[in-house]
Amino acid sequence: MAASNQSNGPGAQALDMDAVTRLPLEQRDDIIVCEHVHKWFGDFCAVRDVSMRVKRGEVVVIFGPSGSGKSTFIRMINRLEEHQTGAIVVDGIEMTNDVRNLDAIRREVGMVFQQFNLFPHMTVLNNITLAPQRVRHVPRQEAEAAARQLLERVGIPEQADKYPAELSGGQQQRVAIARALAMQPQIMLFDEPTSALDPEMIKEVLDAMRELAATGMTMLCVTHEMGFAREVADRMAFFDEGMLVEIGSPGQMFSNPKEERTRMFLDQIL
Repeated sequence: MAASNQSNGPGAQALDMDAVTRLPLEQRDDIIVCEHVHKWFGDFCAVRDVSMRVKRGEVVVIFGPSGSGKSTFIRMINRLEEHQTGAIVVDGIEMTNDVRNLDAIRREVGMVFQQFNLFPHMTVLNNITLAPQRVRHVPRQEAEAAARQLLERVGIPEQADKYPAELSGGQQQRVAIARALAMQPQIMLFDEPTSALDPEMIKEVLDAMRELAATGMTMLCVTHEMGFAREVADRMAFFDEGMLVEIGSPGQMFSNPKEERTRMFLDQIL
Protein backbone atom coordinates (compact mmCIF):
# COMPACT_ATOMS: atom_id res chain seq x y z
CA MET A 1 0.00 0.00 0.00
CA ALA A 2 1.40 3.36 -0.94
CA ALA A 3 1.60 6.06 1.67
CA SER A 4 -0.53 9.07 0.86
CA ASN A 5 0.96 11.94 2.79
CA GLN A 6 -1.83 14.47 3.09
CA SER A 7 -0.90 15.51 6.61
CA ASN A 8 1.72 17.86 7.91
CA GLY A 9 4.13 14.98 8.48
CA PRO A 10 7.21 14.87 10.67
CA GLY A 11 9.07 18.13 10.99
CA ALA A 12 6.14 20.25 9.90
CA GLN A 13 4.59 22.94 12.05
CA ALA A 14 2.43 21.79 14.94
CA LEU A 15 -1.15 20.94 14.01
CA ASP A 16 -3.79 23.53 14.86
CA MET A 17 -5.82 21.42 17.29
CA ASP A 18 -8.58 24.05 17.53
CA ALA A 19 -9.12 23.72 13.79
CA VAL A 20 -9.29 19.94 14.12
CA THR A 21 -11.77 20.20 16.96
CA ARG A 22 -14.07 22.48 14.95
CA LEU A 23 -14.16 20.19 11.90
CA PRO A 24 -16.83 17.47 11.92
CA LEU A 25 -15.24 14.05 12.30
CA GLU A 26 -16.27 12.90 8.83
CA GLN A 27 -14.43 15.86 7.25
CA ARG A 28 -11.07 15.10 8.85
CA ASP A 29 -8.37 13.10 7.11
CA ASP A 30 -7.28 9.63 8.21
CA ILE A 31 -4.18 9.79 10.40
CA ILE A 32 -3.99 6.01 11.01
CA VAL A 33 -4.84 3.45 8.35
CA CYS A 34 -4.61 -0.29 9.07
CA GLU A 35 -5.58 -2.72 6.34
CA HIS A 36 -5.80 -6.52 6.77
CA VAL A 37 -3.18 -6.56 9.52
CA HIS A 38 -2.02 -9.89 10.96
CA LYS A 39 0.39 -10.65 13.78
CA TRP A 40 1.62 -14.09 14.81
CA PHE A 41 3.66 -15.24 17.79
CA GLY A 42 4.87 -18.58 16.50
CA ASP A 43 1.72 -20.55 15.63
CA PHE A 44 -0.54 -18.24 17.62
CA CYS A 45 -2.32 -15.51 15.64
CA ALA A 46 -2.64 -12.57 18.06
CA VAL A 47 -4.19 -10.13 15.55
CA ARG A 48 -6.35 -11.45 12.72
CA ASP A 49 -7.11 -9.46 9.58
CA VAL A 50 -7.78 -6.16 11.37
CA SER A 51 -8.70 -3.14 9.26
CA MET A 52 -9.32 0.21 10.93
CA ARG A 53 -9.10 3.89 10.02
CA VAL A 54 -8.72 6.60 12.65
CA LYS A 55 -9.48 10.24 11.88
CA ARG A 56 -7.20 13.08 12.94
CA GLY A 57 -8.32 14.26 16.37
CA GLU A 58 -10.46 11.17 16.97
CA VAL A 59 -10.57 9.31 20.30
CA VAL A 60 -11.00 5.54 19.92
CA VAL A 61 -11.40 3.31 22.97
CA ILE A 62 -10.36 -0.30 22.36
CA PHE A 63 -11.82 -2.88 24.71
CA GLY A 64 -12.30 -6.61 25.02
CA PRO A 65 -11.32 -9.63 27.13
CA SER A 66 -7.75 -10.39 28.14
CA GLY A 67 -5.73 -11.95 25.33
CA SER A 68 -7.95 -10.50 22.61
CA GLY A 69 -5.10 -8.69 20.80
CA LYS A 70 -5.87 -5.14 21.98
CA SER A 71 -2.42 -4.26 23.32
CA THR A 72 -0.63 -6.07 20.49
CA PHE A 73 -2.64 -4.06 17.97
CA ILE A 74 -1.75 -0.63 19.34
CA ARG A 75 1.87 -1.66 19.91
CA MET A 76 2.10 -2.32 16.17
CA ILE A 77 1.17 1.29 15.44
CA ASN A 78 4.58 2.48 16.66
CA ARG A 79 6.34 -0.79 15.77
CA LEU A 80 6.91 -2.06 19.28
CA GLU A 81 5.48 -5.18 17.66
CA GLU A 82 6.00 -5.95 13.99
CA HIS A 83 3.04 -6.92 11.83
CA GLN A 84 3.64 -9.77 9.39
CA THR A 85 1.02 -9.06 6.73
CA GLY A 86 -1.21 -6.17 5.81
CA ALA A 87 -0.41 -2.46 5.83
CA ILE A 88 -0.14 0.22 8.54
CA VAL A 89 0.16 3.89 7.57
CA VAL A 90 0.65 6.51 10.28
CA ASP A 91 0.36 10.21 9.44
CA GLY A 92 1.04 9.48 5.78
CA ILE A 93 4.06 7.22 6.41
CA GLU A 94 3.86 3.49 5.74
CA MET A 95 5.21 1.20 8.42
CA THR A 96 8.06 -0.74 6.81
CA ASN A 97 11.48 -2.03 7.81
CA ASP A 98 13.00 1.23 6.59
CA VAL A 99 14.61 2.71 9.70
CA ARG A 100 13.92 6.24 8.47
CA ASN A 101 10.19 5.52 8.31
CA LEU A 102 10.21 3.95 11.77
CA ASP A 103 12.06 6.86 13.31
CA ALA A 104 9.70 9.35 11.66
CA ILE A 105 6.62 7.49 12.91
CA ARG A 106 7.95 7.11 16.44
CA ARG A 107 8.60 10.84 16.66
CA GLU A 108 4.90 11.41 15.93
CA VAL A 109 3.46 8.73 18.24
CA GLY A 110 3.55 8.92 22.04
CA MET A 111 2.73 5.92 24.21
CA VAL A 112 1.74 5.43 27.83
CA PHE A 113 2.00 1.91 29.25
CA GLN A 114 0.45 0.02 32.17
CA GLN A 115 3.70 0.41 34.06
CA PHE A 116 5.13 3.89 34.27
CA ASN A 117 8.66 3.05 33.04
CA LEU A 118 10.19 6.18 34.56
CA PHE A 119 13.93 6.31 35.17
CA PRO A 120 14.17 5.94 38.97
CA HIS A 121 17.54 7.73 39.23
CA MET A 122 16.24 10.85 37.47
CA THR A 123 13.99 13.59 38.76
CA VAL A 124 10.57 14.07 37.23
CA LEU A 125 11.87 17.06 35.27
CA ASN A 126 14.81 15.10 33.89
CA ASN A 127 12.58 12.17 32.94
CA ILE A 128 10.45 14.52 30.83
CA THR A 129 13.27 16.52 29.22
CA LEU A 130 15.58 13.63 28.31
CA ALA A 131 14.00 12.64 24.98
CA PRO A 132 13.32 16.17 23.65
CA GLN A 133 16.95 17.11 24.28
CA ARG A 134 18.48 13.95 22.83
CA VAL A 135 16.08 13.17 19.99
CA ARG A 136 14.73 16.57 18.93
CA HIS A 137 17.82 18.50 20.09
CA VAL A 138 15.73 20.97 22.09
CA PRO A 139 17.94 23.29 24.22
CA ARG A 140 17.85 22.39 27.91
CA GLN A 141 16.25 25.63 29.08
CA GLU A 142 13.50 25.36 26.48
CA ALA A 143 12.92 21.67 27.28
CA GLU A 144 12.63 22.39 31.00
CA ALA A 145 10.20 25.26 30.46
CA ALA A 146 8.02 23.02 28.28
CA ALA A 147 8.22 20.22 30.85
CA ARG A 148 7.01 22.49 33.63
CA GLN A 149 4.09 23.58 31.46
CA LEU A 150 3.20 19.93 30.86
CA LEU A 151 3.37 19.16 34.57
CA GLU A 152 1.00 22.06 35.12
CA ARG A 153 -1.26 20.62 32.45
CA VAL A 154 -1.44 17.19 34.13
CA GLY A 155 -1.92 18.77 37.53
CA ILE A 156 1.37 18.08 39.35
CA PRO A 157 3.66 21.11 38.82
CA GLU A 158 4.98 20.82 42.38
CA GLN A 159 6.51 17.39 41.69
CA ALA A 160 9.14 18.55 39.15
CA ASP A 161 12.18 18.06 41.38
CA LYS A 162 11.11 14.82 43.04
CA TYR A 163 12.14 11.30 42.11
CA PRO A 164 9.59 8.69 40.92
CA ALA A 165 9.78 6.72 44.17
CA GLU A 166 8.50 9.79 46.02
CA LEU A 167 5.30 9.91 43.96
CA SER A 168 2.05 7.95 44.10
CA GLY A 169 1.16 5.63 41.25
CA GLY A 170 -1.30 8.14 39.84
CA GLN A 171 1.29 10.88 39.94
CA GLN A 172 3.86 8.66 38.22
CA GLN A 173 1.40 7.84 35.46
CA ARG A 174 0.71 11.55 34.92
CA VAL A 175 4.46 12.11 34.66
CA ALA A 176 4.50 9.35 32.02
CA ILE A 177 1.78 11.21 30.10
CA ALA A 178 3.73 14.47 30.33
CA ARG A 179 6.87 12.68 29.16
CA ALA A 180 5.09 11.34 26.08
CA LEU A 181 3.61 14.77 25.32
CA ALA A 182 7.04 16.41 25.58
CA MET A 183 7.90 14.93 22.18
CA GLN A 184 4.94 16.84 20.67
CA PRO A 185 3.31 13.76 19.14
CA GLN A 186 0.43 13.83 16.70
CA ILE A 187 -0.99 10.60 18.19
CA MET A 188 -1.16 9.23 21.74
CA LEU A 189 -1.52 5.53 22.49
CA PHE A 190 -2.63 4.36 25.94
CA ASP A 191 -2.22 0.70 26.90
CA GLU A 192 -4.45 0.18 29.96
CA PRO A 193 -2.92 3.19 31.73
CA THR A 194 -5.00 2.76 34.89
CA SER A 195 -4.79 -1.02 35.34
CA ALA A 196 -1.79 -0.85 37.71
CA LEU A 197 -3.31 1.87 39.89
CA ASP A 198 -5.23 1.75 43.12
CA PRO A 199 -8.90 2.71 42.59
CA GLU A 200 -8.54 6.12 44.20
CA MET A 201 -5.74 7.04 41.80
CA ILE A 202 -7.59 6.14 38.61
CA LYS A 203 -9.67 9.32 38.43
CA GLU A 204 -6.69 11.67 38.39
CA VAL A 205 -5.16 9.84 35.42
CA LEU A 206 -8.47 9.71 33.54
CA ASP A 207 -8.92 13.45 34.19
CA ALA A 208 -5.55 14.10 32.53
CA MET A 209 -6.63 11.96 29.57
CA ARG A 210 -9.96 13.80 29.34
CA GLU A 211 -8.14 17.12 29.22
CA LEU A 212 -5.87 15.81 26.49
CA ALA A 213 -8.81 14.54 24.43
CA ALA A 214 -10.46 17.96 24.72
CA THR A 215 -7.46 19.55 22.96
CA GLY A 216 -8.11 17.51 19.81
CA MET A 217 -5.30 14.97 20.26
CA THR A 218 -5.73 11.74 18.31
CA MET A 219 -5.95 9.00 20.95
CA LEU A 220 -6.20 5.21 20.91
CA CYS A 221 -6.92 3.95 24.42
CA VAL A 222 -6.98 0.32 25.49
CA THR A 223 -9.07 0.44 28.65
CA HIS A 224 -11.98 -1.11 30.52
CA GLU A 225 -12.98 2.26 31.98
CA MET A 226 -16.41 2.38 30.37
CA GLY A 227 -17.40 5.67 32.02
CA PHE A 228 -14.40 7.30 30.34
CA ALA A 229 -15.34 5.67 27.04
CA ARG A 230 -18.94 6.84 27.24
CA GLU A 231 -17.86 10.40 27.99
CA VAL A 232 -14.81 10.89 25.77
CA ALA A 233 -14.69 8.36 22.93
CA ASP A 234 -15.80 9.16 19.41
CA ARG A 235 -15.86 5.43 18.69
CA MET A 236 -15.35 2.18 20.56
CA ALA A 237 -13.70 -0.92 19.06
CA PHE A 238 -14.40 -4.36 20.53
CA PHE A 239 -11.70 -7.00 20.05
CA ASP A 240 -12.04 -10.74 20.69
CA GLU A 241 -9.71 -13.60 19.73
CA GLY A 242 -7.49 -11.21 17.79
CA MET A 243 -10.31 -9.89 15.63
CA LEU A 244 -12.00 -6.51 15.44
CA VAL A 245 -15.52 -7.75 16.12
CA GLU A 246 -17.33 -4.42 16.07
CA ILE A 247 -16.66 -0.69 16.00
CA GLY A 248 -19.15 2.09 16.56
CA SER A 249 -20.14 5.08 18.64
CA PRO A 250 -20.48 4.74 22.43
CA GLY A 251 -24.22 5.26 22.07
CA GLN A 252 -24.46 2.32 19.70
CA MET A 253 -22.17 0.11 21.74
CA PHE A 254 -23.93 0.67 25.05
CA SER A 255 -27.52 0.68 23.82
CA ASN A 256 -27.59 -1.56 20.76
CA PRO A 257 -24.39 -3.44 19.87
CA LYS A 258 -24.67 -5.26 16.56
CA GLU A 259 -22.78 -8.38 17.59
CA GLU A 260 -23.94 -10.82 20.27
CA ARG A 261 -20.35 -11.31 21.48
CA THR A 262 -20.07 -7.56 22.16
CA ARG A 263 -23.38 -7.59 24.02
CA MET A 264 -22.29 -10.53 26.19
CA PHE A 265 -19.02 -8.85 27.13
CA LEU A 266 -20.64 -5.54 28.02
CA ASP A 267 -23.29 -7.33 30.09
CA GLN A 268 -20.48 -8.89 32.13
CA ILE A 269 -18.57 -5.69 32.87
CA LEU A 270 -21.33 -3.08 33.21
